[in-house]
Amino acid sequence: MTQPDTSPQDAPQEPTFRESVDIMFNRAVGLLDLSPGLEEKIRVCNATYVVRFGVRLRGKIHTFTGYRAVHSEHMEPVKGGIRYALAVHQDEVEALAALMTYKCALVDAPFGGSKGGLCINPRDWEEHELELITRRFAYELIKRDLINPAQNVPAPDMGTGEREMAWIADQYKRMNTTDINGAACVTGKPTNAGGIQGRTEATGRGVQFALREFFRHPGDVAKANLSGKLDGKRVIVQGLGNVGYHAAKFLSEEDGCKITGIIEHDGSLFDENGLNVEDVRAHIVENGGLTGYAAATFEPQGAKLLEHDCDILIPAALEGVINMTNADRIKAPLIIEAANGPTTSGADEILRKKGCVIIPDMYANAGGVTVSYFEWVKNLSHIRFGRMQRRAEEARHQLLVDELERLDDMLEHRWSMTPDFKEKYLRGADEIELVRSGLDDTMRTAYQAMSKVWNENDDVEDLRTAAYLVSIRKVAASYRAKGL
Repeated sequence: MTQPDTSPQDAPQEPTFRESVDIMFNRAVGLLDLSPGLEEKIRVCNATYVVRFGVRLRGKIHTFTGYRAVHSEHMEPVKGGIRYALAVHQDEVEALAALMTYKCALVDAPFGGSKGGLCINPRDWEEHELELITRRFAYELIKRDLINPAQNVPAPDMGTGEREMAWIADQYKRMNTTDINGAACVTGKPTNAGGIQGRTEATGRGVQFALREFFRHPGDVAKANLSGKLDGKRVIVQGLGNVGYHAAKFLSEEDGCKITGIIEHDGSLFDENGLNVEDVRAHIVENGGLTGYAAATFEPQGAKLLEHDCDILIPAALEGVINMTNADRIKAPLIIEAANGPTTSGADEILRKKGCVIIPDMYANAGGVTVSYFEWVKNLSHIRFGRMQRRAEEARHQLLVDELERLDDMLEHRWSMTPDFKEKYLRGADEIELVRSGLDDTMRTAYQAMSKVWNENDDVEDLRTAAYLVSIRKVAASYRAKGL
């Protein structure tokens, strides 16, 4: 994405992503009564493994560099995605692993934090070549128990998806042929390879549920100088990948939001009457970007749209897109961070002083790890959710419907059920409905914990600090229970 042009001598001192995470951690931990030793133990990354491996491709050996960082083992297994990008480096992976620790604690997923990455541009390689690279990377991690259903469970991240997770799971099973729980070594798999329905949409769905819960708290909404419900709110989305697409789709189709702006790597689209998300997505898939889309105003300098007037801004792609060079021009009163680390700590301070409310990344994009947790449990239990209870639920519901129909006959049809009531009530919950129910409950409960800390403590200025406080307290309690 094109960033505003700032000459080096005029550029403010922007902290790195890892420094931003540490700054935000320190701001929160200063409000807690932790011993210096325990505070340091929670903050630091336990271990980072760096691997450099070769793969013979196109007639010669290519060497690749990969990482797997483990931030905290206060609970095991540890959990965190694997991303494929040329910009992957150790500091980024360790910062993301730290965020995973706090994120899992916040939403009560029983994992420590981890993260992985491979320095590669997936577009540079054919599918069969990517499979060879992925399997070799997985081999290097598996033989060191850095992929293991009981110790370290990866998931998709930027540049990876169901396909790569299926390759990794198969590689693990080839190397551990007698592990009956082998499918649980990784989440985000295709449903026909041990995955769970609703995982692909999970992070975007979590963003939707987070916003719904925020708007159930009128006092919190007022702090953002907003009012009412989600219906009719103007939304700008930065990044229409998996997360941004699903968030925009659900908010527009189910909650009445107007997606007025979409930003991508090659520019942005704007329409004050609302964009057709499916139409834009189809154009991106076919053409590789927004260029050439004729049904809205196109701007090649896409980053400018971050500063446009709207009610809700959803950064859903890269780290640091809201930074000290543009934060003072951001007009959105509410930002929900669908991406990891889209707001630097310097920008965060500027926005807080302006009165902007930020729903932080460690909560807002926790839908992915929450549904990954459900998938992991499904793999360990070896049974599909809903398989045992669905028909029993339908049978109990049928008893009530039969009784209502009997009473209707006795009263000579002086009342009747709503036309579609019977069909809806009789249907038992299947896997995707149970997944969405569990995700909704998780997002509601986590937000309520954050909001309580935010509203009941005068020293807590924002939701990010509240989220860190809730998470750090849980991690500290786990370490204390271990005797530390």
